[in-house]
Amino acid sequence: MEYSPEVKNRMKRLEGQVRGVLRMMDEEKDCKEIITQMSAIRSALDRATAFVVAKNLETCIRNEAQTGQEKEDVIEEAIQLLVKSR
Repeated sequence: MEYSPEVKNRMKRLEGQVRGVLRMMDEEKDCKEIITQMSAIRSALDRATAFVVAKNLETCIRNEAQTGQEKEDVIEEAIQLLVKSR
């Protein structure tokens, strides 16, 4: 699967958020602020994961005719990816 610039940008933003949390920890910021940022990171990662799985599912369904793979198998694979990400 090819990853779009949009997905890569999402991951770069996440990387920046993690660095920000590390900086906050080094600066001994308030625990509540750090937890808030960590929660935001988790939420952003969940959205990025869902986006990648959705794009993968879309690509697989479009290519289904070429590969001979059944739709049910493709959907089951996508579900397993989502379950594994949790």
